[in-house]
Amino acid sequence: MWGYPAASGYQAGTDLTGFKVEATNGSIGKVDKHSDEVGSAYIVVDTGVWIFGKHVLLPAGTIQSIDIAERKIYVARDKDEIKNSPEFDKDKHAGDAGYHQQVEGYYGAHRA
Repeated sequence: MWGYPAASGYQAGTDLTGFKVEATNGSIGKVDKHSDEVGSAYIVVDTGVWIFGKHVLLPAGTIQSIDIAERKIYVARDKDEIKNSPEFDKDKHAGDAGYHQQVEGYYGAHRA
């Protein structure tokens, strides 16, 4: 769940900041922050006007593919599932192991 899938095309050290993020049924925003830390890799998506001012944390394991040329990330989840994910507070949740467990439980229960 917390690692980039081998088939995603992710290359260690690639800066994903600013990449557009596409759910299975449309765009959800842009990458605000990302981590490629082993066992704790994720992207934080600024959803902009889609979910007014909200950021969401998506474990790297939800990523289906990354198109470096187009600067797009495709995730294997739909917009409703992402919208209903556990509330994310970028000031306290990014390195919070308890929050990561909550997110893992949520996305693990909603396998694509």
